Amino acid sequence: MIYQVEGDILLSNAHALAHGLSINDPMNKGLALSLHNEYPVMHKDFHHWCHQHNPEPGDAWMWGGANDVRIVNLITQQGVDSHDHRLGKATVANVNRALRALVKIIAKENFTSIALPRLATGVGGLDWEQVWPLIEDNLGGLDIPVYVYSVYRPGQKAEESGL
Repeated sequence: MIYQVEGDILLSNAHALAHGLSINDPMNKGLALSLHNEYPVMHKDFHHWCHQHNPEPGDAWMWGGANDVRIVNLITQQGVDSHDHRLGKATVANVNRALRALVKIIAKENFTSIALPRLATGVGGLDWEQVWPLIEDNLGGLDIPVYVYSVYRPGQKAEESGL
């Protein structure tokens, strides 16, 4: 079941968080920056994984940290331009592919719930009206609560029904 909630995703009680980024993302904006600040080892591990696996847009990688923290990094954007260090934009095709990869990770890791933001609509540059149907199509059939943080409210815990 998908729930649209308002609040701060970093305060979520979901089993795992997912967010969008680019290959070798510097994680210096938006939710990625907050996650980088909270889990600096994840940032280092993500770059190591990118170097080792040469991922493509649409791939996903799950990071596990202390206290059973689980963060799924969804590569929704093109890579960083090496000349001016700007992030590439997200595409509907990349988001769709990344969400399919997320579904596989959820099954493999036996997540009991997942939280994600308005994926690819910030730095990624997509319109929410393009992304929301992809979330519904890919995650709507899951047997776990899916919390989509459709409105960001810093420092405010969302009501997460089903937990």
